[in-house]
Amino acid sequence: MNSFDVIFRMKIIKYFNSKNILSFFKKHQNKSPFFNAKGIAIGVFSGCFPFFGFQTIIGIILAKIFKGNLLLAAICTWVSNPFTYIPLYLFNYKVGSFLISSSSILEIKPSLIDNQIWQKGWNFTMSMLIGSFFVGINLAIITGLGGYFFYKYFLKKNSKIN
Repeated sequence: MNSFDVIFRMKIIKYFNSKNILSFFKKHQNKSPFFNAKGIAIGVFSGCFPFFGFQTIIGIILAKIFKGNLLLAAICTWVSNPFTYIPLYLFNYKVGSFLISSSSILEIKPSLIDNQIWQKGWNFTMSMLIGSFFVGINLAIITGLGGYFFYKYFLKKNSKIN
């Protein structure tokens, strides 16, 4: 390792200390509670869909369109993560199956012909997307309201201190 590498690593470590990270979050969180709550809700909504790798991008785009907090939208897409994928998407699938009144299609028998396989794939996809949309909307409302009241309380408490 040469001296340039050492200096470069030291500058990176110095830049990414806790004070700089906290000031970055503070700088991006000084907007209204409604602005921050929209970011939270949009992030959670986007995170409920099974678009692995694109949830953050979708969250940021939607937050930009609806004028919400981009940083909170990106962070809140992690409502689905490697620990919650299976339970969340299974729940989304079950809700979607219930909403479109389709029977459980998780069992595929080898004797199916091609058309039946395509039909089952379409039913599974629609159940998953409809369930993800319904669950995402409901979780977005709950977390958005929670975020709004949290930021409202947090700002009121900070204004009394200052």
